[in-house]
Amino acid sequence: MSTVLNNSSAISLKHSRPSIRVLAAINELHGQIAGLHEGEVASYIPELGAVDPDLFGICVVTCDGEVFCVGDADHEFTLQSLSNPIMYGLALDQLGRQRIEKAVGVEPTGNPFHAVVLERGTNRPMNPLVNAGAIAIAGLLGGDDPTDRLNRALDAIALYIGERPSVDMGVFISERTTADRNRSIAYLMRNFGRLEGDLDQTLDLYFQMCSVRVNTVQLATMAATLANAGVNPRSGQRAITPVSLRDVLTVMFTCGLYEQSGLWAYRVGVPAKSGVSGGFMAVVPGLLGVGVFSPRLNSGGNSVRGIKVCEGLASLLNLHVFCNTTAP
Repeated sequence: MSTVLNNSSAISLKHSRPSIRVLAAINELHGQIAGLHEGEVASYIPELGAVDPDLFGICVVTCDGEVFCVGDADHEFTLQSLSNPIMYGLALDQLGRQRIEKAVGVEPTGNPFHAVVLERGTNRPMNPLVNAGAIAIAGLLGGDDPTDRLNRALDAIALYIGERPSVDMGVFISERTTADRNRSIAYLMRNFGRLEGDLDQTLDLYFQMCSVRVNTVQLATMAATLANAGVNPRSGQRAITPVSLRDVLTVMFTCGLYEQSGLWAYRVGVPAKSGVSGGFMAVVPGLLGVGVFSPRLNSGGNSVRGIKVCEGLASLLNLHVFCNTTAP
């Protein structure tokens, strides 16, 4: 199914307050895209492979705290690598940019998210959003013991979504028992002195963060918090400092969709992140956050419908960061 959008009906949000027009846009897109059945669920993780592939929810949360939803927006799923930018931001706030830059790079990889490869010359992970980088970040996060580190990480996510999340133990065990590739990445980094702390404890924290349960409304609230200068627009709580937020959004823009990040920046043009559970979030700074859940993935591990929804919203609402709607 192809999605055809009428650019003549585009809605400018650059200089006006988002309104019920957003709900009309997501309803239109949900109706157009619901019949799209391309892609496959992430069956290499057994728990994810058992998910109904036709689930489809869209939510937009504005920086004014308005919430617009359609479809299966209440269905819970796990964050998977959608947790990576949040943990990256937490590490930046805890340790500062200089310390994090020594451990993890910021370059797009051009490789799949789970590639067993490190940066040439430095042996750092290429960026904090691929598996290698996220595992390295997990090794840097502070805490007195594994339980304390987990609680600090969950507390950080709670600031973004407005309530303390839980870890799906079934998904966690499934991740842990099918983790040969991630263990290979961890051992490779430890070989080059690029992984701190106990390897098994670090991997467990990484798997636990991947297994955090959210719904599409919470995911969109997470994106809206990033869009709203790091302040949750629904709770008013600050989740990340402005200086760390800049780094997180920059890396999401350049690396959030792995080897498909360049095409995304060209077509949609906002910071974004995907997860192999089918979750997808996009951030429009100063305006809104978008959350989509649809488990069918393309070859790059990104939600097929999630990309289509955001392409449609970018066109209908003029969201591309380089779209100048005020030029004569």
